Amino acid sequence: FKTRCVSLNVIQYCRINLVKWGQKYPYAFPMWFGPFVCFLNIHHPDYVKTILASTEPKDNFAYRFIESWIGEGLLVSKGQKWFRHRRLLTPGFHYDVLKPYVKLMSDSANTMLAKWERYAKTGESFELFEHVSLMTLDSILKCAFSYNSNCQTEGLSVYELSNLINLRFRTFPYHNDLIFYFSPHGFRYRKACKVAHNHTAEVVRKRKEALKQEKEPGYIQTKRNLDFLDILLCARDENQQGLSDEDIRAEVDTFMFEGHDTTASGISFILYCLACHPEHQKKCRDEIMQTLEGKDSMEWDDLSKIPYTTMCIKESLRLYPPVPGISRHVTKPLTFFDGRTIPAGCNVGTSIFGIHRNPTIWENPDVFDPLRFLPENVSMRSPHAFVPFAAGPRNCIGQNFAMNEMKAVVALTLKRYQLIEDPDWKPKIIPRLVLRSLNGIHIKIKPVDYDV
Repeated sequence: FKTRCVSLNVIQYCRINLVKWGQKYPYAFPMWFGPFVCFLNIHHPDYVKTILASTEPKDNFAYRFIESWIGEGLLVSKGQKWFRHRRLLTPGFHYDVLKPYVKLMSDSANTMLAKWERYAKTGESFELFEHVSLMTLDSILKCAFSYNSNCQTEGLSVYELSNLINLRFRTFPYHNDLIFYFSPHGFRYRKACKVAHNHTAEVVRKRKEALKQEKEPGYIQTKRNLDFLDILLCARDENQQGLSDEDIRAEVDTFMFEGHDTTASGISFILYCLACHPEHQKKCRDEIMQTLEGKDSMEWDDLSKIPYTTMCIKESLRLYPPVPGISRHVTKPLTFFDGRTIPAGCNVGTSIFGIHRNPTIWENPDVFDPLRFLPENVSMRSPHAFVPFAAGPRNCIGQNFAMNEMKAVVALTLKRYQLIEDPDWKPKIIPRLVLRSLNGIHIKIKPVDYDV
């Protein structure tokens, strides 16, 4: 392996060279963050398989920035605590629980699309991510917590928290806790954190009171759909012990962060890709119109009837994975397929962005080609060549929720609007905790002409 030294305040430079180094070193290379922190950066399916098959914990470098907000939720917890929580939370993502969510996702999407009418009338370019992020936040609050926030029109502190965390991640001096907390951004972060925690506590308190009255989950379902928060509050382990109040708050905050920011990134880049490739956009729209048959809302059964749209979604997730990288701290020696071993105590970074653009795996990796995801082509690749939701025991517990939302939002958007690329705005990708564009993601839209 060749060593590369990277300063934290040159993230854009790092992104360009991650791809370049990945071409030169097709399996892995060490990468230094300053003089003391080193990661083995891996970007090949054969290496990735080994680390993702383990339950090694997340590292204490990048993820510590969000712990003051989300606590020790499923994203950052480890050991027995992670294993217990994962087992207790898994029923919350059963397809019977997810089914009613599709209608709620459609409602949130239609609220956003109605706001876009002014852009369709003027033809002006607009930035996608802010709109989509508020929509996904609205959606997750409705689906997982049966809470109508009106955040698409009134805003919410969770949206600001995500922005401040990403700002801290890319600003080197802010990696120092003292400097960050005494900065203006740190003050805003603490204020937003307090608001978010109070909001979470109030939502949980009200639901606990409701559950005391309703008692049985079956009774809940006669009044409203069983949701994630119900399952969280009613979950019991083999000793009939539930989650503590602190654990419940951490999991609620974790799901709000993971469930809206990452999905917003995915949807924004999907819409951008379709704007840049009108031939694929048209095929998706034709498929969607045939499936919806005049309906203004997606239903559960519709999700499986749009295979070409699904392939386009996956190809966008390949080029622009919402989580560009994940990292683990190895607690015991780890041996890869070729016999090379790293000792306990090492940090291992999995570059999902690098895997998805590795030229030894993907032909013409920078080209948008949805046909890569035809079943016959998928069968010829390693299952670890495409890992937008990670893989193995610590994979994304909400990946089906996210895919369902992406399908519903893309379908309803293409039914209503034609997406047009704005040549004056090209995304400048930056690898934060969640993939973003430094200058935003801009497109133009116009109403779909059904007579054409």
